[in-house]
Amino acid sequence: MGVGVAHLFAENGFDVTLHDISAPAIERARELIERNARFYCLIRPDEKPVSPEEILSRITFTTDLESFKDTGFVVENATESFDVKRPIYEALDGICPDDCIFAVNTSAISITRLAGLTGRPGNVVGVHFMNPAPLKPLVEVVRGVHTTAETLEATRGLIARLGKDSLVVNDSPGFVTNRVLMLTINEAIFLLSEDVARPDEIDRLFKECFGHKMGPLQTADLIGLDTVLLSLEVLYESFNDSKYRPSPLLRKMVYAGLLGEKSGRGFHNYA
Repeated sequence: MGVGVAHLFAENGFDVTLHDISAPAIERARELIERNARFYCLIRPDEKPVSPEEILSRITFTTDLESFKDTGFVVENATESFDVKRPIYEALDGICPDDCIFAVNTSAISITRLAGLTGRPGNVVGVHFMNPAPLKPLVEVVRGVHTTAETLEATRGLIARLGKDSLVVNDSPGFVTNRVLMLTINEAIFLLSEDVARPDEIDRLFKECFGHKMGPLQTADLIGLDTVLLSLEVLYESFNDSKYRPSPLLRKMVYAGLLGEKSGRGFHNYA
């Protein structure tokens, strides 16, 4: 998701600093942005294309969090784990300017809980970009308990400058989109494990009966099955409700490294 968000901002004329934890991860991000930029030019022929070279020229790649010391707006895209996100916010809180906004791009974790890790809870807001970020027209913005009206206004204004619309919802694990989507994906996986239908049949029913662009299992492959599992675990822990219990088949596939598109195989195979 960080790759897509960085791409989106750079494509719209912003100077971007993209941070990751290692040089190989940074190089992979660079390669993905270049590849995706070329692909998006092909599938959006009516739009004025921005070349991969121009997009990459606006992005500074770094493994040093100190690079954010003069930043006014940070979009955090770490994996769906509170324990992974905690040290990031604790570090950024001591690095970034006091008026910097922390935008949390999370699928399920409470914005209010993450805001409590900082000395600026009013400046913390959820920005749930959908994947792939450059192609999706709407952003789910999440208001934490302490998120100020000024933070919401600044965030929505920035999203508008990206050519996107936004919709504000209140903080609840999973928000609106993933609280519903993860249940759908999980139930589709249970159907598969019970041999009710094949993956292609499940997805075809959703596409042709309901007009969805992608079926639930294709969507899971796009998100990454490891991220789907983490999101379901957050929902299960947050609500203590068995309806969010992850399918054993999902766990087995994650343990086997069958994570979807990024690993080359999930519920479907990818070249």
